[in-house]
This record gives sequence, C-alpha cells and structure tokens, in this order.
Amino acid sequence: MTGSFDAGRDDLIVGVIGAGAMGQGIVQVSLQGGMSVVLFDAKSGGAAAGAALVEQRLDRSAERGRLEADAVAGMKNKLTVVEDLSGFAGCHAVVEAVFEDLDVKHAVYTELEKHVSADCIIASNTSSLPISSLGRPCEHQNRFAGFHFFNPVPLMRLVEVIRGSSTEDWVVEGLVKLGERMGRTPVVVRDHPGFLVNTGGRAFTTEALHILHEGVAVQAQVDAVMRDCAHFRMGPFELMDLTGVDVNYPASLIMHQQNSYDPRIRTVPFHKFLHDAGRFGRKTGHGNYRYDEAGKMIDPPSPDHVTDAVPAERVFVAEGAEIFSDLLAGCALSETDDGESPIVAALYGEDASTFAARRSLDHTRLVAIDPTGDLSKRATIMTPPGADLAARDAVAARLNANGRAVVAIKDSPGFIAQRMRAMIGNLGCEMVQIELATPDDIDLAMRLGLNYPLGPLEIIDDLGTGLAYRIMATMQEITGDDRYRPSPWLRRRALLGLGAKVPS
Repeated sequence: MTGSFDAGRDDLIVGVIGAGAMGQGIVQVSLQGGMSVVLFDAKSGGAAAGAALVEQRLDRSAERGRLEADAVAGMKNKLTVVEDLSGFAGCHAVVEAVFEDLDVKHAVYTELEKHVSADCIIASNTSSLPISSLGRPCEHQNRFAGFHFFNPVPLMRLVEVIRGSSTEDWVVEGLVKLGERMGRTPVVVRDHPGFLVNTGGRAFTTEALHILHEGVAVQAQVDAVMRDCAHFRMGPFELMDLTGVDVNYPASLIMHQQNSYDPRIRTVPFHKFLHDAGRFGRKTGHGNYRYDEAGKMIDPPSPDHVTDAVPAERVFVAEGAEIFSDLLAGCALSETDDGESPIVAALYGEDASTFAARRSLDHTRLVAIDPTGDLSKRATIMTPPGADLAARDAVAARLNANGRAVVAIKDSPGFIAQRMRAMIGNLGCEMVQIELATPDDIDLAMRLGLNYPLGPLEIIDDLGTGLAYRIMATMQEITGDDRYRPSPWLRRRALLGLGAKVPS
C-alpha cells in the first residue's frame, strides 16, 4: 500500500500521544503551525493538565508580544483532549511521545492502528529506540517513521526525520514538510542507534572524559580550552553537569552497546563513579563541579597556569616556526640549540615524548604548544615526563606577557582541543561513510541540535583533511587504540587532497 500526505492542507489534524514535556512542545509547535491537535495521555487527567500548560505558555507569548492574542485564542480552539485512542480517528498524522519502553510503545501502536486510516502517518519521538524495531507490530509498517524533536521543542529548531527499513518515501517527505510547517528544520536520517545528533554528540563528552581519565588535564582546563580555543558555548564537563549524569551516563552505555561496542563511543570509569555517587550535576548540586541552589557554580577552579617566572628571552624552535613570532613575541627565536634555552615545538597529533625521541632532542627543555584553534586568548602547552619546569614556566610567562592565558597539561597525543576536534570530525566522517545522513545535514543537525560552532565536517575542513587525518592516524599509532582509527571517508579525501564533503 502506498499512501499520500498533504502537510499543507488547511484542515490538517495532528495527534499527540503523551502529554509530558516533549508532547506538550509538539502540541505547541503544531498549533503555532496552524494545525488542529488531538492530545491523549494514559495518565488520568494527564492530557488536560498538559493542554493547560501549553495554553499558559501561549498566553505568556501573547503577553510578551510574540503572538497575537486573537491568534492564541484560535490555537486554543484547535486543541482537543481525548480520553482514549479512538479519538484519533480523524487524524492525518500521529506523533507518539511516551516514555522509552519498547513494549509500551508497541501496545500504543497496536491499539492506534485500530482507529486511524491506513494512510495516517504514525511517528515516534523516540530518542534512542530503533525505528525498525518500534514499527514491527504495525500492520502498515510503510507509514511508520521517527520524528525526533529536541527539548525544549519550541526553542530547539531541529527535528530528525528517521527512515525505518519499511518507511516509504511519501512518509519521509510528508514529515519533512510537516516539520517545516511546525517551524522546525528537518534533517532526514537513516535508522541507526542514537540516530544523528545523539551519535555525533558522543565524541565531545567521551573524549573529554578520556583526557581526564588519562590524567592529562582536569575538568576546568578542558572546558576553558574548548570554550576559548574551539568556540564551544560550554565545555564538555559543564554540559555534562547541565544535561545530568543520570541521563548522559546510561545513554553512553546504551550507545556503546548498540554500536557493537565501537571504541569510538566508549566512556570511562569516572563517568560511572559520578553516576553511582549520585553526583548528577546541577540538579544535585554536585557533578564535575559544585553548584548552589540557583545552579550557579560554586568556587569554580581556575584553569590557568600561574607563574612568577621571568619570561623566556630565547628559545630554540624545533617545529612550527610560523606561529611563534606572534605567540612568543619579544623572545629571540633561534634555529639552533644552545643547550640551555627552552625548546618549543608546535605538534599535530604527536605527544612531546614521541617528538623528542624522534628528533633526539633534550626532552627536559621541551615545551610543546598546540598550534590549532583560536590562540588569541589562550594557549595550551605540554611537557614530557622528566621536564625541567623552569623551562615550561619561562615559556608560559612569555605567553602571559603577550596576553594569553595558559593551560599547562601533561603529555598527550593531540593536546586537548586538537584531539577533541579531530575526534568530533572523524565521527562525523564515519556518519557520512555509513550514509546516516548527507554531509550538509550532519553539519546542520549538530549546529542546531547541540549548538556546535561548526559541524563535524566543517571542523575537518577547518583543520584541513590532510591534517585531520594526520592527527587521527598519529594518535592511533601512539596509543594503539582503535578509538582513534581514521574513518575511510576522511582517509580517502586526505590522500586525494579533497574537502571533507566531496561526495563518493
């Protein structure tokens, strides 16, 4: 059976099952899109309570001048609360937004199909359950798809339209147009564990946790670098505390399991320790940081390396001379080693120990600097084991004298921002490789869904495909960890000198 769906019809009726926060948001954007809405919730009085909250929010929008009072009154008249699923008989599309339980959702669809027409689209707002599994009990699996909104729905512009194994084109096209009518920006995604945004977002949190786990840097250092040098609105540990460890830790386990235990998705024991200790973040007053009752951070630790050392007067530049004339302005930059001055090097993917051994340098005087990202406010430096801290502090003092805050970390392939950005970009390349979505939609979804400054493929192009591949391959070689294996999509484009979005 092939159906049809006209998202632009004046008499379009959308059904919403589940009157929680997500369901209420879907109701609101549907009403604001000019559609009639039917709302049901299994909890007695739940639908009426949810409808009342939607109406209150619409009233506040009118009071603030965002909506016309007459328009709000019209929206309220188009909202109907029903007591059972038979009330969805006239719907053209139904969006299910109940809690994440496969059996509960299956029961909903089985009952719903008794009452709606064969060409009524049935969509799930699930954030994690496979669409093909969800649609299994449906008599008409062809009209079943995912329609994944983000919380809070009225503020988050993105919606993922997920095509299941049986979903027909008219359903996908209809949901795209329906999402646009709701004022959202739809991206079409292939059915996959976590879909697009939840998959792509793994690298930001988990790589930060690996940096912490390895003793390379602490939370405040990682967060400061990702804000100042990579332009993320929040650092990964701040974001973890905001979303809640009770949410992101179980999600990490599920994602790792459903992705066949891919090492690129795995988390670390510290994540579990936070969860088991009930340190969920802002909601409990303690996560990676401490918070007051208003959610404000209490005594946040400084990420800055503080030193009263005399700024370096002379350094031997072993690698990356082009960046040091600015970063170390006022310091003599030498091409020869005098055996006493600090040795500086701009490294990509390599750790200081490997570089010193490869070049037969005096590792005690070596100070490596991350040359990637925005270095106008902050620079990241690292030293190998056994380093002369006087050499490190002299270089840090020179960076301070030139207006840069300094984060001093332990030896690590890829520093902080370099390895995190490369990991985010590499995972994006892998999502393109497996045809999860188009390169443009992946970038768009990650910017809209997670407020990334650049999408994953845009990050790769910002680094350059050749350099991004070099960073990933070097980190894999040094660590021996397939977590850092480069995506074939990235490798091929790097070898050919092509941009990250060049199609196959």
